[in-house]
Amino acid sequence: MNPPNPDAADWRGTLKAGRDELRRAYLENGDADSLLHGHSRLMDKLLISIWRLLSMPSVMALVAVGGYGRKQLFPGSDIDLLILLPDHPDAIHSPHVERLVGLLWDIGLDVGHSVRTLPQCMEEAQDITVQTNLLEARFLTGNGELFRDLDSAVQRSLNPRQFFEAKLQEQQQRHARFFDTANNLEPNLKESPGGLRDLQNILWIGSAMGLGGSWEQLTVKAIITAQEARQIRRHERLLENLRIRLHYLANRREDRLLFDYQTPLAEQYGLTETEKGHHTARRMASEQLMQRYYRSAKAVSLFNEILLRTLRKRIFPSDSPLVTGIDANFQARNGLLEITDENVFQRDPGAILEGFLVMQRQPKLNGMSATTLRALWRSAPLIDGGFRRVARHRELFMAIMRQPHGITHELRRMNQLGILGRYIPAFGRIVGQMQHDLFHVYTVDGHIMMVIRNLRRMMAPRFAHELPLCSELISAFEHPETLYLAGLFHDIAKGRGGDHSVLGAEEAERFCESHRLGEAEIELVVWLVANHLVMSATAQKQDISDPDVIEAFAIRVGDRRHLIALYLLTVADIRGTSPTVWNAWKGKLLEDLFQATHRHLGGGAATLETHLQTRQAEALNILRLYDFDHDTIQALWAELEPAYFLRHDAQEIVWHSRNLYGKAAAGETIVKARLSPAGEGIQVMIYTPQRDNLFARICSFFERNDFNIVDAKIHTSRHGYALDSFVVLDEANRAAHYRDLLYFINHELLRRLIDAAPLDPPLQGRLSRHLKHFPITPEISIEPDEKNAYYILSVTAGDRPGLLSRIAQTLLKHGIHLHTAKITTLGERAEDTFLIAGDELENPATAHQFETDLLLQLRT
Repeated sequence: MNPPNPDAADWRGTLKAGRDELRRAYLENGDADSLLHGHSRLMDKLLISIWRLLSMPSVMALVAVGGYGRKQLFPGSDIDLLILLPDHPDAIHSPHVERLVGLLWDIGLDVGHSVRTLPQCMEEAQDITVQTNLLEARFLTGNGELFRDLDSAVQRSLNPRQFFEAKLQEQQQRHARFFDTANNLEPNLKESPGGLRDLQNILWIGSAMGLGGSWEQLTVKAIITAQEARQIRRHERLLENLRIRLHYLANRREDRLLFDYQTPLAEQYGLTETEKGHHTARRMASEQLMQRYYRSAKAVSLFNEILLRTLRKRIFPSDSPLVTGIDANFQARNGLLEITDENVFQRDPGAILEGFLVMQRQPKLNGMSATTLRALWRSAPLIDGGFRRVARHRELFMAIMRQPHGITHELRRMNQLGILGRYIPAFGRIVGQMQHDLFHVYTVDGHIMMVIRNLRRMMAPRFAHELPLCSELISAFEHPETLYLAGLFHDIAKGRGGDHSVLGAEEAERFCESHRLGEAEIELVVWLVANHLVMSATAQKQDISDPDVIEAFAIRVGDRRHLIALYLLTVADIRGTSPTVWNAWKGKLLEDLFQATHRHLGGGAATLETHLQTRQAEALNILRLYDFDHDTIQALWAELEPAYFLRHDAQEIVWHSRNLYGKAAAGETIVKARLSPAGEGIQVMIYTPQRDNLFARICSFFERNDFNIVDAKIHTSRHGYALDSFVVLDEANRAAHYRDLLYFINHELLRRLIDAAPLDPPLQGRLSRHLKHFPITPEISIEPDEKNAYYILSVTAGDRPGLLSRIAQTLLKHGIHLHTAKITTLGERAEDTFLIAGDELENPATAHQFETDLLLQLRT
C-alpha cells in the first residue's frame, strides 16, 4: 500500500524557513563552519523525514556524497545523493525511487542523485571523481549494514599511490584550464589555482592514505605544523566566506567572482573606495577585496605544493635515497633541492637567495623539497632593511638575474614564497593588485612575471619561430639582465597615484645603483622604465609612414641599443597583458616602426623626395614581373598624392596597382579583399568616387558583419576618387571559411557602395560586464598637427559594437573630412586617432559643438 502523498508546499516552507534562519545567523556572525554544517544538518533532517514519510523500502540506504557528504553544504550547492540498492532496481523499488526524487524536485532541491547497487558503485569507482565522492560518503538513513559494506569495499579498493597520481593529474588538468594562474580578474573560488579545490585535494589524499581528512588530523600525523594549519584555515575561511556570500548575492550556485559581484561583496566586508592620496591612487572597494583574495590564493597554491610534496614522500618512500652534496647549505635528494639542516637560513640568511641560484645552476634539479619550501616560507621575515643592505645579498640577487637559465621559474618561486616582495618592497605592494584598464587580465605582479617570461622566451632557441626578429635581436644583446630588470620595474609603481612610469624609473634607479650596475646599464634600465609606453603609443597612434614621426621618435630613442631594448620590452609587455590583446597587426606596426627607426639611426634617413622615389622604384620592379605597361602605371600614380606612397609599402602599392590597372580610368567602383600578408586579418582595398558619407558607410558595413577595423588609410586622388585601405579582423572566428569571407566582402561591400540607400544607424551594442562595472570615461582631444595642415582627433572610450560608426557619422554631420585613421583596440579599451580637416574646426564655437556632440555619442 502506498503512503499518503505529502504536500510539497509544506516541505518547501520548512526548507525556506530553515535556510532563512541560517542566512540570518550567518550574516550576523559570519561563521562559515556554522553555516556549512548547519545547512548540512537541515538537509539531513529534511531528507530523513521524507524518506521515512514515504516508507522507503528498508533494504535501501540513503547516502550523502560530495560536499554534502563532508558536511560542507554551501547555500547554492547541489544536494549530491546516492540511493544504494541491494540488487538492480525492480518493479517494486523503482516507483519508490521515482517518487522520492520527484518530491525532492517539487520541494525545490537541486538534487544530483545516482541509484546504484554496491557492485555498480565499485565499478563506477574506477573513475577518480566517483571514487572521491564515495570516499566522502556519509550514511543518512535506511539500510545501515548495506552502507557499511559499501564503506568497507571503498576502503579496500583504495590504492593510495594510484589515488595520489590520479588526483595530481586531475589538478594539473584543472589548473591548465585557468592558464595555471590564480591571477585572472574573474577567478573561480572553487576551481581556479589557489581555490578551495586545491585544499580539498590535500584532504582527499590524506584520507585515502589513512592519515585523516581534516587539518587537525594531518597536524597530529605530522604532515603539517600547527602554525601551517592555522595559516591554511585562515585562507580557507576567506575563500569559504567569499563563496557563501557569492551564493547569497547571486541567489544560486555561482563560484566565479564576476565583476558584477565584486563591488557588492566588498561592501559587505565594509570596504569603501579610498580617496587619492599624495602617494596612493584612488582604490575601489572591489580592488581592495580582490587583493585579499589573490594573496590568499597565492598562499593556498604554496601550501598545496608543499603538502603534495610531503604526501608524495610518505606514499613513495625511497629505500635508498639518492643524496648528492652541493655545498654546506644544500644537497640534492631524489632530484629535489634540500637544505642540509632546518636552521640553515637562520644561521646564514643569504642562503635564502642562494637557494634560487643553486636551482638555476643545477639543471638536474626538478624543484625544491617540501622541507626547503617550508623553511623558505618561514624565513621570509628575515629579509628586512639590514638584509637588503648586505653586499653579498645584492650580488646573489644580481647573479640570479644574470643566469642563462631559470630566471622566470625562480622569480615566480620567489614571488610565491613572498621573498621577492620582501627583497623589493615596492614589488610587495603590487602583489595581488588588480588592473581595471580593460586589457590587462592579470594582477600587476602576474603581468610583470608574464613580461619577464616573454623576454626569456625570446631568448630560448626552441621558441625562435614565434618572434624571429625579437629572438635574433635579444640573442645578440649585451647585458640582457637590463631588459629583465626593466620588465621587473616597468609597472612596479602602479596604484600609487601619479605617473607610474616616472615613479617606477625612480625605484629602478635606486635599485640599480644599490646593486652596483654600470653607469650605462643603470641609464638604460631607468630610461626603459620611464619610456616603456612610448613605442606602442607611437606605433598605434601616429602615422609611422611620416618621416617626421620617425625622426622625432629616433631623437627620443637616441641610438640603436636603446631602440632594440625598447622594442623587445614593448613586445613582451603587450604580449603579457592578455592572451588576446596581441595580434599580427600590432606586431607589424611595431616592427615597421622599429625597422624605419633603425634605418634612420644608422644614417639611412632620406629626404621626402628620395623616399618617394625609392618606394616607387621598388614597386615598379615588382610590377615589371606582371608585364604591365609602364606609362599606364605612371598615369595611374600621377593621380595619387605623395602621402599615398608614404603610407603604403611597395607590396601594397603593387597590389593596388594590379587591381586598378585598366579599370581606374573607366571610373568603376572596385572592392578587393585578401588575407593580410602580416599573417592575421583581412586587407580590403576600396576605389570609388569620393563622397562625404563614404567612411561612415564602410564602417557600418564592417561592424554589422562582425569585422573589427584595426587600421584605415584614407586617400583621395587628384580626380576625386577615394582609394581607401582597411585592415579588419574577423570577430566571429570564421577562419575556416576565409575564402567565403573574401568573396562576401568583395561582392556585398561593392553592392552597398553602389547602392544609394540611407545610412544604417550605428549598432546599439550592449556594454560588456567589464565595461559596465569599470567604465571608461570617454575623452576627446583635438590639436593641430605640427604643420598646421590638419587636426589630430584623439578618442579614448570603452570599445563596443557601433563605436566607430558613431564617430564616423558625427564627423559626417559636422562636415569634417577624414584623411587617415589609426584604430587601436586594447582589450575593451579603444584608443583611436584621426587626422581630420573641416571649416567647423577653425571656429571655436562650432569646434566646441562638434566635441560636445561626439562626447554625447560616445556616452550613449
